[in-house]
Amino acid sequence: MTSHVSFPVLAAVLAAGAGLAGCSGRSMPSASAQDAGAGTTAATSTPASLATSLVTPNGLGAGATTTAPAAVAQDAVAPGEVIQAGPSGLAAGSKGATVTALENRLAALRFNPGKPDGSYDSHLTMAVMAFQKQQGMPRTGRADPATLAKLAAAPLGQPMVATTDLARVEIDLGRQIAQFWKDGKLLRVLAISSGNGARYCVKGSCDTAVTPGGSYRADRKIKGLRVSPLGKLYDPVYFYGGIAIHGSPSIPATPASHGCVRVAMWESAWVHKTVSVGDPVYVVGGKVAPVPFGETAPVETPDEVTVPAVASDAPPTGAGSSSLR
Repeated sequence: MTSHVSFPVLAAVLAAGAGLAGCSGRSMPSASAQDAGAGTTAATSTPASLATSLVTPNGLGAGATTTAPAAVAQDAVAPGEVIQAGPSGLAAGSKGATVTALENRLAALRFNPGKPDGSYDSHLTMAVMAFQKQQGMPRTGRADPATLAKLAAAPLGQPMVATTDLARVEIDLGRQIAQFWKDGKLLRVLAISSGNGARYCVKGSCDTAVTPGGSYRADRKIKGLRVSPLGKLYDPVYFYGGIAIHGSPSIPATPASHGCVRVAMWESAWVHKTVSVGDPVYVVGGKVAPVPFGETAPVETPDEVTVPAVASDAPPTGAGSSSLR
């Protein structure tokens, strides 16, 4: 899979709200998933510190008590100097030492701007947009003066879930980012695009495009292209039935998928290699808050993910429960 996208294509990527890629039919989650019924309280916007997390380790029954292993000390990135790029800032097509400085700062904060070659290309544009999403800024992909000032002072991304899972994926539906952790260290922060909440029908089955909040585990992976009823998935890592993290040509600033978690095409092979089957996948910002594995979960509630078909577009008898994604 090529790792380069032309600027006209990238402009379409940033502007597109419609989905080019989709997810396969949704089946019941595997028995290892602590599914969407595991909690009912909305996730807080401020992630808990891993250093203060005391969670029962995986493998113990609900309600079991033990002393949690010592938290892994987080890396730290010192504040940097504000990159001076004039009133227009930097954008696609910019070149030179200031662009290299931008690439290096983003890489230090665990974003992926591509090779530090001093060229403001599609990789750098997506990395800037990922940073803007993380910081709650306008999602333009352009390094304007406000973005450059914020970048100089920003620390590393913090854990979204108070857990002792050293390897995990954290997905924030509100900010539209995913954080990938290994050995208790933040490896990478990616811009994503998740379910857009729109109603859709495929082959007589109708549903709403939802990425369900909750606690899951990566349960299978497919290398390369996977074609589903809703589109093409590249290097999908599934964590809830047919819902997966996968590569897509379209990663707009807002949710746009049928329920899957899209990442840029050049990130999909890395995600596939980095996430192991069994790794926790915590989805924050949905109707159901993620509960760290091993912690006592609240009483389960009825499924809040599937939306029944309305009378006007109801599928044939027996098809309404298939819930395509």
